[in-house]
Amino acid sequence: MASSNRRRVFLIRTFLALLVLFQAGTIAVDAQQPLVEIQFLTVSDWHAQLDPLSVTGIGNVGGAAVLSAYWQAERAANPNTLTLTAGDAYGASPPLSGLFNEEPAVMAMNLMGFDADTFGNHNFDRGIAHLQQMINLAEFPYICANLKNLEANLTGVVQPYKIFDVGGVKVAVIGIIDPDAPSLVFPGNFGTIEITDPVVAANKARAAARQAGAKVFVAITHLGVTSFDPVTGAPSGPLVDFASNVGGFDIIFGDHTDFEFVGLINNAVVVENRSKGRTYARTRLLVDPRNGRVANRSVEFITPLSSAVTPDPAIVAMLAPYRTQLAAAFDRVIGVAAALFPRGSNIERLGEVAIGNLVTDAMRLRYGTQLALTNGGGLRAPLPSSYLPADTTLRRTSAGYAPGPPFDLVVGDVFSVLPFGNVVVTRNVTGAQLWAALEHSVGALPAANGRFAQISGFHFTFDSLLPPGSRVVSVTLDDGTPILPDGT
Repeated sequence: MASSNRRRVFLIRTFLALLVLFQAGTIAVDAQQPLVEIQFLTVSDWHAQLDPLSVTGIGNVGGAAVLSAYWQAERAANPNTLTLTAGDAYGASPPLSGLFNEEPAVMAMNLMGFDADTFGNHNFDRGIAHLQQMINLAEFPYICANLKNLEANLTGVVQPYKIFDVGGVKVAVIGIIDPDAPSLVFPGNFGTIEITDPVVAANKARAAARQAGAKVFVAITHLGVTSFDPVTGAPSGPLVDFASNVGGFDIIFGDHTDFEFVGLINNAVVVENRSKGRTYARTRLLVDPRNGRVANRSVEFITPLSSAVTPDPAIVAMLAPYRTQLAAAFDRVIGVAAALFPRGSNIERLGEVAIGNLVTDAMRLRYGTQLALTNGGGLRAPLPSSYLPADTTLRRTSAGYAPGPPFDLVVGDVFSVLPFGNVVVTRNVTGAQLWAALEHSVGALPAANGRFAQISGFHFTFDSLLPPGSRVVSVTLDDGTPILPDGT
């Protein structure tokens, strides 16, 4: 992680240098027409993280009530504020939202003051009918420019963009979904909705918004940075590709990949946060309201410490009855962990992790199979998780509980790690089939990808410098017996 942090610092310094150059050309100001500072508050990939996360060396951060308290203060300091996110605000959620059909997440978003959201792949985890329910429940618009056949699948208004009047400046917010999203959920969950090219759709929506009078253009995209060059620190990934090819955007917000990133690409400020509200971004533009020209811009990542604010009482009260219902089913202690099983920062999408070994060992033991395999992207929380049982004498990582290790594990932890409605399937496979699955597993490296296989009962080695499709070097059973690539 140290090298990744250095790469991000390099990028931030590069951005600041560009910012200084930009400021040197600040526009002339009419004394009768002061500039307007517009503020954007954004989170990425929130995943209904209603409770704070426990971050080693920092403490409890985020959670709906804490973020809301921070944002209330931000808006009081600058009323010219838009609060945005870019998909997957629910889905793969902790039990406090997931067990209740994701309604607590959207109700919390209403109270947190979100102005707009777009769609990510996890918005479709439960299918079209569920998505319609969430759209109906939301008091903010969902916007998306690169979807076809919307009217045949979703009723109500899902527009390509929305124009907000912010301090007298018309700001267009344009939504974009990841083109790979349908491949990341169960077949059929998109209905007959099709995804179109994000660059073409964004440029078209921007042109329409400009025709409608917008002066400032912002994209909220479910696209992320996936890797950084080990030598130069240059970012790559769908977010970078998108920003490099669209035109005329002032800010592009990313999502989906759990990287903290800020850069200047194609004269647009490009921003992505860590996921689950571990950070939020405060992005500011100083704008001439007459023509939308930007005189200054800045980005700051904020770590929302639970200890620094009084949680929003409206959200605390809204969640209370859900907590009561949840405790009856999910607070039962089921085991003890001698140490933390970490998850996050994409480690489970890049290599073998302890929690992947634990889950696949359990699968193999439960079903009596020789081997077990699951995708790292399906593991959604560490052990212990951020689930908050009512009994504060339990040994947990979250503040307010008895310290560990060892840690007490409860039913809610299992649901947090494995929140999807997936089914374990047992079958016989050939060596050729297993090699093909493992090649697929490592095919996206060095980019983090949810397909990376967590395994039990066997070992495999690979070389990520080889071409995709020929990276697996060896596969052996735990007893050393080789599994051949043409084995039957």
